[in-house]
Amino acid sequence: MRRLLRSLVDFHSTLAPPLKTLFAEKAGSQNPEVLLFTCSDSRVVPHLFSSAEPGEVFVVRTVGNLVGPADEAGKGVGDVSEASAIEYALEVLGIRDIAVCGHSNCGAMRAVKDGRQKYKAVAPNLTDWLVHAEASLLRNDAVPPGTSPEDALAMRNVLQQLQHIATYRSVQQRKAEVRLHGLFFDIGTARVLLFESDKGTFVPLDEAEVSRLLDSTGRA
Repeated sequence: MRRLLRSLVDFHSTLAPPLKTLFAEKAGSQNPEVLLFTCSDSRVVPHLFSSAEPGEVFVVRTVGNLVGPADEAGKGVGDVSEASAIEYALEVLGIRDIAVCGHSNCGAMRAVKDGRQKYKAVAPNLTDWLVHAEASLLRNDAVPPGTSPEDALAMRNVLQQLQHIATYRSVQQRKAEVRLHGLFFDIGTARVLLFESDKGTFVPLDEAEVSRLLDSTGRA
């Protein structure tokens, strides 16, 4: 807590002054382009690796970047917080791009891989929450060569959570408009990978790859 308090003071005295104009412009409203689900892991800092300014990314952080699926009526069966974020992003903010970002060396994926029930006695809530990653164990989506089994599960879990998101009524009603994206952050290399459906796997993002994607889709 000592470091957090010092950091808050440093922000106010050093970092905030140059940003005052930007924050003043954003004070009355927000207009983010992307709803981003990412893990609660302290090493994953979405605004840092996305170079996003305030107001550009609507972020939801959960353990394991999990999103419980919706039932047949399109209502979430997991934590209503994630369901509410999807509804707010699409219905109120008008967002049309949703991304899920997993990451390397994920503790949640390790627990799922080892068998979540072994944690039931000490972490019953966590054990129940990780049920939303169980289906990821059954997936066999291609991953980049050399990917560890644990990171492979994390990548496949990203795709599983996108599948969950697609079951929500707000998403179903906008199938032609809403775009779903899978991301993976490699902590050791500080590299972000994007799942590309035409290649069927996660691909490292660089200038050439981004240019190719923008040329092929004709949109940002």
